[in-house]
Amino acid sequence: MKALRLPHLTGWRPIAITLILAGALAAVARFTLGLGATTNLSDEFPWGLWIGFDFLGIGLAASGFTIVAAVHLFHADEYEPIVRPAILTAFIGYLLVVLVLIIDLGRPDHFWHPLVMWNPHSVMCEISWCLMLYTTVLSLEFAPIILEKFHIHSPIKWIHAVSLPFMIFGVLLSTLHQSSFGSLYLIVPNRLHALWYTPLLPVLFFISCIASGLSMIVLELLIFSRDGRPFLPTRLRANLAKGIALTLAVYFVVRIQDLLSRGGLRDMTTLTYYSVAFWAELLIGFVIPFALLLFERVRTSHAGLYAASLMVVLGFAFNRMNTAITGLEQYPSQTYFPSIIEIFIMLGVTACGFCAFSFIAEYLPIFRVEESGNSHHQEALSGEQEPLVESPECEELRPSQVGPISHAPLHGG
Repeated sequence: MKALRLPHLTGWRPIAITLILAGALAAVARFTLGLGATTNLSDEFPWGLWIGFDFLGIGLAASGFTIVAAVHLFHADEYEPIVRPAILTAFIGYLLVVLVLIIDLGRPDHFWHPLVMWNPHSVMCEISWCLMLYTTVLSLEFAPIILEKFHIHSPIKWIHAVSLPFMIFGVLLSTLHQSSFGSLYLIVPNRLHALWYTPLLPVLFFISCIASGLSMIVLELLIFSRDGRPFLPTRLRANLAKGIALTLAVYFVVRIQDLLSRGGLRDMTTLTYYSVAFWAELLIGFVIPFALLLFERVRTSHAGLYAASLMVVLGFAFNRMNTAITGLEQYPSQTYFPSIIEIFIMLGVTACGFCAFSFIAEYLPIFRVEESGNSHHQEALSGEQEPLVESPECEELRPSQVGPISHAPLHGG
């Protein structure tokens, strides 16, 4: 096995480095001057951009438990090639969320308190423990990738031997805290706007994170499949798109039915600050991409699938920001807009995530091809001839010179 070298996307690197440096300086200012002097948060509006970012990052990282459950628990072995990218996405996503939480805490030196000061009646306590435990599970799932790179095989066998219960435990933890983020807002029934407040918030958060997680992994596959690098055959990408469309349909039905049952039709149809935000979220993230993914031509098209998946991710971001910010604003008397320091910290953390994924994917065996073999298996899966693959020196190789995507188990078994 050997790692497939990825395209060098150099155009964005100076921008990313600039954002990371700006974010680091902003973080220093936040810790030096405090939250009050560096953010637009207040006692009336204590949660803002960073909490919305945490909701977004956790949801996009849902590709980890979704793909792992599909492949290793439900035996969808044809999706084995994307297990490692999904785990890497989840691992980076959770580490970034933990970083933002530490920045957002009023006393970040007290981050260890949930470990010894339990409050079983608090949703925050459950979320804290789930985050810590699932990040630990992700580190164990990611460890074989690093060990394989340095040819340390003995620990891989031990990890593989206990991998199944850890995978089940990880899926359970993800299910718990993905929905519990919605449970956080059940404590503000008189504050959160009726378009977003519902007893079904935990259910809606969980359903939407599945759609966003699948869309995120599809975007990664399409981005890193440039220059003829098909990490997943067209047919399997189209099947993932069907899964996204089905999840979007379930979410839309549950949400609209919930609004109608609670008498939310007036809030939906009256032109207000909140209804505009609601329809932007619903149309961009759910209705339009669902309509697009109904067509096979879109599901099998690189550009069409990219556009639909990107819309799902954008709509998901709108939903989390609307829940965390818009729905809590008392427009126009009390609104919130993040300070420049809040924005730079968020952009810097985001740039760190992109840089980390690109760096790790380039130097560790995340996307892999076999050193020998032919492309018949890949053609059988996709129903079409294997595209040409370029070497790092941009030399064209015939399909017979490049093996198919590896279907080896994640844990080196």
